[in-house]
Amino acid sequence: MYTNKTTKKIAVGNTFIGGGSNITVQSMLSVPAHDIEGNVKQALELEKAGCDIIRVSVPDIQTLDTLYAIKENIKVPLVADIHFDWRLAVESINAGVDKVRINPGNIGDEENIKAVAGAANKKNIPIRIGVNSGSLEKEILARYGSPTPEAMVESGLYHISLLQKYDFDNIVLSLKSSDTKKMYDAYVLAAEKCPYPLHLGVTEAGTENMGVIKSAAGIGGLLLREIGDTIRISLTDDPVKEVRAAISLLKALNLRKSGIKFVSCPTCGRTSIDLIAIAKEAEKRFKNIDKDITVAIMGCVVNGPGEAREADIGIAGGKNCGILFKNGKILYKNIAEEKLLDVLEKEIEKM
Repeated sequence: MYTNKTTKKIAVGNTFIGGGSNITVQSMLSVPAHDIEGNVKQALELEKAGCDIIRVSVPDIQTLDTLYAIKENIKVPLVADIHFDWRLAVESINAGVDKVRINPGNIGDEENIKAVAGAANKKNIPIRIGVNSGSLEKEILARYGSPTPEAMVESGLYHISLLQKYDFDNIVLSLKSSDTKKMYDAYVLAAEKCPYPLHLGVTEAGTENMGVIKSAAGIGGLLLREIGDTIRISLTDDPVKEVRAAISLLKALNLRKSGIKFVSCPTCGRTSIDLIAIAKEAEKRFKNIDKDITVAIMGCVVNGPGEAREADIGIAGGKNCGILFKNGKILYKNIAEEKLLDVLEKEIEKM
């Protein structure tokens, strides 16, 4: 499994980021901040879906009640997302969150940052410096003319230096943009200069379809270069979909081994079974099977034990029937089309 050993190892509650730790998946609650019951419910749904770290927005002091309730009901770490008011960061830290995310461009002057760093040091919790291309400091924007990758990295490194100035180095850095290429270039540059774990994400990526594509391109490309320690796929949708998409991305890159990895062919004129329906049903039926195996759903024998020989087990279509193969060898032939998934499920249970 991929681990980035070059960055500092940071503890976030009972989870670690960077320094050889597995890539973690994050998401953020989308329920109105004062809806305590709704936030707890959604947090539990994210935890069940496999989210490793959950973030909640803290827009005012009343939201601390929501924060307390979430913290009492989940086992995974909770992050407080703070904008504008540094005092909310300090109050969230005192309330027991496992990490704080601040946007340096809107948190105020150095004294505010000093106060947040002091509170976090006292509780030994990390701070994520969340740089966004849309909220860079005026001075940096004036120097670069626009939120370039270089400008984003300069902002991040500047605020790292401020935290270090106050003897704080329990840091995670993110450099997000809605522009996938700009985000990608910023992280590549940061990886050369920053010793701290990098939180990857394309911000404001869009609705599910385009958001997943943009995130897979940016985040996936960086992970293939061994850049990045924790990820969030941001979608204008149910955050549970963010978690599922992120886990699917990690599995596609062989960076997460839990659960079945599916491979299936795109079909062609040789296909004589309803492969598309069978493949979709297989993903739905087997989604909760926690076995580290690769299952192939193929349209014909050419793409069965041949092209999919690396799969642990699979099925391939014939003339209104199919075969089942395991480790490249055919076990059963002439299985009725409607029985293919039943036979496959029984064999998977034996593994």
